[in-house]
Amino acid sequence: METRNSARPRRRFLAAALALAACGALPAAAQAAPFPDRPINLIVPFSPGGGTDISARLLAAALGDKLAASVVVDNRPGAGGQIAADLVARANPDGYTLLFANSGMLAINPWIYKLHSDPATAFAPVSLFSDLPFVLVVPTTLPAKNVKDLVTLARAQPGKHTFASSGTGGAPHLSGEIFQQATGTDLMHVPYKGGGPAMTDLMAGRVDMLFASVLETIPYVNSGKLRALAVTGATRSPALPDVPTIDEAGVRNAQTGSWTAVLAPAGTPQAVIDKLSAAIREVASDPTMQAKLESQGALAHGSTPQELQALAASERARYGEIIKTRHIQTQ
Repeated sequence: METRNSARPRRRFLAAALALAACGALPAAAQAAPFPDRPINLIVPFSPGGGTDISARLLAAALGDKLAASVVVDNRPGAGGQIAADLVARANPDGYTLLFANSGMLAINPWIYKLHSDPATAFAPVSLFSDLPFVLVVPTTLPAKNVKDLVTLARAQPGKHTFASSGTGGAPHLSGEIFQQATGTDLMHVPYKGGGPAMTDLMAGRVDMLFASVLETIPYVNSGKLRALAVTGATRSPALPDVPTIDEAGVRNAQTGSWTAVLAPAGTPQAVIDKLSAAIREVASDPTMQAKLESQGALAHGSTPQELQALAASERARYGEIIKTRHIQTQ
């Protein structure tokens, strides 16, 4: 028969075992907390007020509603987006720090800059959010009513006609290089420090053509100050429905533009990635969001993580080839 004294060690052992079991269950319980249970930071690589920032804020508000959590936009401009990219690459991979990237950061920068964070390995793809096609515009004084006329002019006088860009190595610059390759033309590149000065000189007739965003060009096209010859996307822009696509204008293999996407640090749990991706796709498919993006010259376009990964790899290879073929280097 067990005595009172002999039962005490047994009770102590059982109490200790229960305590250890309870302690061991705490991390599992914490991990089981539904995502998200606190605010999400959406890091934007550019200054407030620009097209990328506006798109990010539209997404943040709608995504917060979908997830029933606050999504806070945090602007970290500088170094062509790499300050923001490095910050997110070093962040805890838990889904609470995300990067709102554009195609230049993922597909172009690796070829022309020395990066601390390799976009092919430092991030987990989440979803596309929007497509931003460019518009090929010319001054109304240029005797080119369409792309065919422009190509004829350029071929007649190789090296004479100029195309402006917002800077060497950017997507608008590479659009001009791809256009030359596709049309067999020889144009002179004139880089500017930003799209504003390039647009000013284009309207003044000091340069002959420019690839720029739909949002930048709409006011000048609608007022008759510039002539839009083609949209570089796969479909016509709802904002410029009468302007043909580059394919419709007779130029093949010259589709270009930019796009935005959401990335997480590499190592983020797949369940978190999948939840974020599904929510972003829902946001992108909402007619109200589509209308808001169209007013900014963009097209809503969500994707699975796998689709985003495939697009980024394809674009990286394409731009790498054009950068090497055309011998493009930044100053």
